[in-house]
This record gives sequence, structure tokens and C-alpha cells, in this order.
Amino acid sequence: MSLYVVAITVGLVALAGLVIDGGKALAAREKAADTAQQAARAGADALSPDSLRNPGPLAASPAGATRAADAVLATGGVTGTVSVDGDNVTVSVVVHEATAILSAVGVNQITGTATASATALRGTTTGGN
Repeated sequence: MSLYVVAITVGLVALAGLVIDGGKALAAREKAADTAQQAARAGADALSPDSLRNPGPLAASPAGATRAADAVLATGGVTGTVSVDGDNVTVSVVVHEATAILSAVGVNQITGTATASATALRGTTTGGN
């Protein structure tokens, strides 16, 4: 009987670890995706003033785009990388979350990662109507 209780207890603790820390993993991934999207948009909004005045394609100011995206990353409390290619800004984010239950079996941290890109646009776009 006691072996049955021990086996059930271990199983329930493992299940609780998967549920609680699995939820933390999903939250870390969602936070990474949200922060990457916001940082990429902020970087794309850092347009080069010269490209706004000229009729050609828009281009992000690489230094300004990187500063704007890094500010969003710092506000979100996450780490990431920013790359600027013309009018396209790409941000990759890594979010680390401590585990609550799985740390008992050596899994101390869960990582969520995401990458998002944003492109600077001029005016409005139409959907074909």
C-alpha cells in the first residue's frame, strides 16, 4: 500500500511540475514574442529623416532603430539582439523564467525565445478595394 502511495505522490508532483512550469514556459514564450514585436515596431518607427523627405524607399536609421528597440527590451526586462537591414528591423528576444517545481529534479530555468520583424511604411496601404 505504501509503495502505491509513494508512486501516486511522485506522479502527482511530476504532473504538477509539468502544469505549473509548463504554464511558465508558455508565458515566457508569449512575453518573448510580445516584446520582440514591440521592439521591432519601435525600431522601424525610428526612420531616417532624410528618407522621409525623399520620394524613394524608407530606411530606418540603424543607430536610432537599435536604440529604440533596445529601450523596449530594457523596459521589458529581457535580453535580445537587433538587426537593421534597410527599412526592415528584426529583433530576437530571450526570456528566462525560474521553475517552481521542476527545480527539484534539476530543471532550474525555462527559456522562451521569439523573433519578430517590422518594416517601415510610408502613408497607408490598401487591401485591394
